[in-house]
Amino acid sequence: MTLTADLFWSFRSPYSYLAVGRYRALAASHDVTINLRPVYPLAIRQPDFFERNHPNWLSYTMRDMIRVAQFHGIPFGPPRPDPIVQDVRTRAIAEEQPHIYRLTRLGQAAARRGKGLAFAHEAGQIIWGGAVDWHIGDHLAGAARRAGLDLAELEIEAVDDAVALDNEIAANQVALEIAGHWGVPTLVFEGEPFFGQDRIEMAKWRMEQKGLRPC
Repeated sequence: MTLTADLFWSFRSPYSYLAVGRYRALAASHDVTINLRPVYPLAIRQPDFFERNHPNWLSYTMRDMIRVAQFHGIPFGPPRPDPIVQDVRTRAIAEEQPHIYRLTRLGQAAARRGKGLAFAHEAGQIIWGGAVDWHIGDHLAGAARRAGLDLAELEIEAVDDAVALDNEIAANQVALEIAGHWGVPTLVFEGEPFFGQDRIEMAKWRMEQKGLRPC
């Protein structure tokens, strides 16, 4: 019997990026379907989040995400550009956001096709790998192609069906909160949330208790 789980995920979250490849590998090697459920990042949902945090929060988080990437051998570099336009010095979030709405709607459109996990992983690599200016040229189109998708088709849907996509994204956020968390990445399996890139093995352990087997 194929198990199912939901992965709540953000294109702006470095920890989401650091988790998605491992969750994709788990879905490929075991009899489990992991449905990607994109949400808008805290910078959109709670713009004052960064201003309210402890002054050490940002420096520690940056140090930690780099070492997590090094530990797992995951390419990681500053995104070029950041999916969220933000003043690093003041932590203020700009009103104009040219990237995150597009990315999240593309992710939801991919999820509609059952390929959200693959798209999030492929897009995450070009955004967070730090090797390319992901927003120009054919980088994003290549990521979509590697996920088995056509970017032009997704782009049309992201524009023409933006309201419905945003409603689905909002529903994802509500589902995440009902499951008992608010942040990403969070995997929800049978109503139980597993928050963070450091809970993947524990989520797998729980699935094994419920019959998870290799393919």
